[in-house]
Amino acid sequence: MMRIKALACLLALSACSTVPLQAKRDLIGMPRSDLIACAGVPDNVAALPDGEVLQWRQDQQVQGPLSFKGPFSLELDLSGQGTCHFVARLQQGRVAQVEYTGPSGTMLGPYSACRPLVLACERQVGGVRRSLPSGR
Repeated sequence: MMRIKALACLLALSACSTVPLQAKRDLIGMPRSDLIACAGVPDNVAALPDGEVLQWRQDQQVQGPLSFKGPFSLELDLSGQGTCHFVARLQQGRVAQVEYTGPSGTMLGPYSACRPLVLACERQVGGVRRSLPSGR
């Protein structure tokens, strides 16, 4: 029974790093206005000859609630920690590429700190995908 609970916890924690990886694929083609509506106003914008680059920054350490403290100042922290910059390249007003810079490696994966930046957009795209008829 204890192994099943541990496996369930690990699966739940691994979802923290899969959302940003899914967003790299799922956000392609999203209109600029929808991207800003779900991700918020970008921290930086750069114009390019063929489009623009938008960047959102998570520079504060992101931490989850999973840490254990023991005697003699012993601490075990299994939460996601790190910073992330979510970068979207747009062409003709639509997302053409998504990249992440600055994430630090954690037990939850290299992109776990990026999850808060893209979660609302991934949920929005996932909801649209689920509402489309089969075959689309």
